[in-house]
Amino acid sequence: MAVLVNIPGLGPMPDDGGLVPLTASSDGRFHTNRDGVVSITATGDRKVEFVAFVDHSLACVRSAMGYPAWYPVHPVRVDRPVKAVLMDLDGTSVRSEEFWVWIIELTTASLLGDASFKLDPADLPYVSGHSVSEHLQYCIRKYCPGRSVEEARSYYFEHTDREMRAILDGRGRANAFTPTPGLKAFLLALKERGIRIGLVTSGLYEKAWPEIVSAFRTLDLGDPRDFYDAIVTAGFAIRKGQAGTLGELSPKPHPWLYAETCRVGLGIDFSDRHHVIGIEDSGAGVCSIRLAGFATIGVAGGNIIESGTRPLCDHYCHDFDEILGVIAASEGSVPAG
Repeated sequence: MAVLVNIPGLGPMPDDGGLVPLTASSDGRFHTNRDGVVSITATGDRKVEFVAFVDHSLACVRSAMGYPAWYPVHPVRVDRPVKAVLMDLDGTSVRSEEFWVWIIELTTASLLGDASFKLDPADLPYVSGHSVSEHLQYCIRKYCPGRSVEEARSYYFEHTDREMRAILDGRGRANAFTPTPGLKAFLLALKERGIRIGLVTSGLYEKAWPEIVSAFRTLDLGDPRDFYDAIVTAGFAIRKGQAGTLGELSPKPHPWLYAETCRVGLGIDFSDRHHVIGIEDSGAGVCSIRLAGFATIGVAGGNIIESGTRPLCDHYCHDFDEILGVIAASEGSVPAG
């Protein structure tokens, strides 16, 4: 394996992992071989750029909404005992990505006035794993320039409200939200080990909560608020006549959702972050966990490979049994069952 570049805080990055070398950051602030910059590297989807110096690195999370942000890149490791596992919702815990991509598709079709509109398979990395507004901004730029995000959001929530009501009434899209195979056994194994569990999603509350409730009904695990030690969503949508909460400009790949779940939700100090593991199936989520300072287990089936973020994962697993093996090895024990 050849090394593309060594990024302090991340380590040696393979040249076949999907990362892309750059000569300058997208905002023109940094250039390679100037002002102490050793290298600049982007994820394959160009969502995050890493500027490496000799002994530290900075990460720029780009924004389709015009608000990029810079973060320090912290080194990670896994220390015993594992105190907490932070888990993504869509794709990792619940299979729902297809449903939400369909809602984006319906929204774009409404903007175009073309009910037959379909997204291209190449659009998938840009309409999943990020905020609603960023998904919509991408579709506007590609398919209907001149329309506004505000118009798109209006259609988006019209479709979302209709479909969520139908699902709760038992007449909605079939199999919209199904638990990922092996989820129940995995969650119970974590509980048995005394490992705290945080659920983290970039989805707005009105989208995420029905998913969680639906999955827990299927799993027969009771009230998710009693089961999880912390649940953090992207908050509530801002609409005319309603109060909203911050969630559209600071979701994954920004670190805040994972950082808040751990520090505020679970009460684990940043100095204890090496006792925490994050699990994600999306490139945006992988970056979010890493920038929050936690070791990352990537899950197959999402867009990690396509987004070029596989090198940022400490482990890459295909199912929950494999993930539990990684966690158990970190504890110096064997998997339950």
